[in-house]
Amino acid sequence: MHFYISAMNSGKYVFYQITEFINRYEFNKCVKCYNGDLGVRDLDCWNQFLQLLFGQLSSLNSLRNICVCLKQHSKKLYHLGIKQYVNVSTLSRANEKRDWRIFADFGLYLIEKVRNLYFDDKIDKINISNDIFALDSTTISVSINLLSWALGKYSRGAIKIHTLMDLRGDIPTFIHISDGKCHDSNILDKIIPIPNAIYLMDKAYIDLAALYKLNSLGSFFITRAKKNMKYEVIEQNFNIDETTGLLFDKEICLKGHKSIKLYPKNLRLVGFYDSDKGEIIEFLTNNFEISAFEVAILYRNRWKIETFFKFIKQNLTIKKLWGHSENAVKIHIWVAIITYLLIAYIKKILKSPLSIYEMIELLGISLFDKTPIQELISDTEIELNMYQQLRLFDF
Repeated sequence: MHFYISAMNSGKYVFYQITEFINRYEFNKCVKCYNGDLGVRDLDCWNQFLQLLFGQLSSLNSLRNICVCLKQHSKKLYHLGIKQYVNVSTLSRANEKRDWRIFADFGLYLIEKVRNLYFDDKIDKINISNDIFALDSTTISVSINLLSWALGKYSRGAIKIHTLMDLRGDIPTFIHISDGKCHDSNILDKIIPIPNAIYLMDKAYIDLAALYKLNSLGSFFITRAKKNMKYEVIEQNFNIDETTGLLFDKEICLKGHKSIKLYPKNLRLVGFYDSDKGEIIEFLTNNFEISAFEVAILYRNRWKIETFFKFIKQNLTIKKLWGHSENAVKIHIWVAIITYLLIAYIKKILKSPLSIYEMIELLGISLFDKTPIQELISDTEIELNMYQQLRLFDF
């Protein structure tokens, strides 16, 4: 298998090898669904996508930089799989006018495909079979003068990327892009809960009505309890191992007419001392099946979604947007997510020992290399920090 792939990709640029993993038929289905190529002459949706994908993998921070770079390498475009380079205004118009749902739908197709490959991945120190998701959002600060639709707090501009991540493989499974004023807890109404799945979230998501809906649909949640939460202890489990950091494990019911009405069932409150931060953390959950220590360890795994946000902001182009309209911004963000999913797919198909993050860094600085990807990603001794200094595209 290794020899066959190496021989098959001999002499092909790494960028072209990456695009060979894309299901063109499925992409064209998304284009056709929204008439994306209707009346198009110079730049169809496929070539628009390839140029934006190139921009993400090479961490270019503007459409101008993408166009300049591709123009500089115009003699190589055919071998990159790109039909032609275009000027900035042509690429910008495509982002403004092409329906963002083309890219969102293709992203959703990739999510389903990639998740199926990672379904049996292990989660650190967790030995339960439930689906486990982390829910959070990241905010991108923008100019309110340029993006008047993206209202944030205090008359500033902001965009939020609300993300649900499957912790088996660190695969984003739900993406919602909103302005900065959208409260995190509102996203709970947009998610279709999976029975028996466990949803990890911080206390910004404490919306009792939405949490009770999760409970009613057979799903579990683990969140941080608010300090001013009023409750009555129904029962307490004294059989806990305090050497693990556990302080208490209580079954409670909420107090207050409004709280009881919104969440009439009993809940579980687990206290844990975090020695790293030197603070006591109280976890609120509707799961009475797992141990108190598993509640704490599950919540600790929520950091993976924060790592995901930090990485895509540093290594993909997210913080510097390529357009100002809502449509252009959504295309930009969805192409970034597709880039991540595509590399996650390649990692699994080629059974690479590298992490998704390492692969994105390595492939990003190797786009014009002609080494077969299988060989490129099989060397676990690669020092990625050295490669960072060799970036080809520093405009």
